[in-house]
Amino acid sequence: MSDLYRDPVNGKIAGVCAGLANYFGMEVWVVRILVISAFLLGGSFLVVLVYFAMTLMLEKTPQNYRDNVQSTREHTLKNKPWQSGQGVSELLATLERDFGSIENKIKNMEAYVTSESFKVNREFKNL
Repeated sequence: MSDLYRDPVNGKIAGVCAGLANYFGMEVWVVRILVISAFLLGGSFLVVLVYFAMTLMLEKTPQNYRDNVQSTREHTLKNKPWQSGQGVSELLATLERDFGSIENKIKNMEAYVTSESFKVNREFKNL
């Protein structure tokens, strides 16, 4: 995971939601929806207090931070790939690679869950 910064360039008020989205690798609109929902569902004072505190405590995003974070992320398909100039064939290749990686991880999990070592470990945990 990367460092937590405010992102006032991509933010609406102070860039706290955009910074949280960068930190957790989420879309900014999802974080905004969560913050607004928490505000409307009774946590208004707490949300305002935390947002204000984070505005004061977090530093602004460094100059080349976004490029460094994007290069270290494993999955970048959700980050509006059409705006980065990728063509359809490149997007499909990225999807195929990502789904292949997920499939391999699932195969490894299935192999472990059906193995004897999993059964032995489960029995030791049940003792």
